[in-house]
Amino acid sequence: MRPFRNNQKRNRNRNIHDRSFKRSNDINRLNSDYGNKENGFRRKNNRNNGNVEKLITKYNELAREALSNGDKILSENYYQYADHFLRISIEQKEKQKDKSLTSIESN
Repeated sequence: MRPFRNNQKRNRNRNIHDRSFKRSNDINRLNSDYGNKENGFRRKNNRNNGNVEKLITKYNELAREALSNGDKILSENYYQYADHFLRISIEQKEKQKDKSLTSIESN
């Protein structure tokens, strides 16, 4: 086999500013106002875990399926995900109870 020498030819005429993925400096995308005024797009900082019960059942089913296929490590991984979302759901329920108790006490 002959050695492949064309690796360096590709980058010979390219400049740093020629990259299409390079963002221009005239728009500050880190600014919180970017996108909100221009196109109505708002960036979310966190995920919505409102569907936690479905995630728990999904990962439990995936764990059972992996265990039936004989993959104990993958099933344990899925069980850990299910346990994580179970803890999140318990925490959300406790927060709801605390909110309801404080609203009842304030009235």
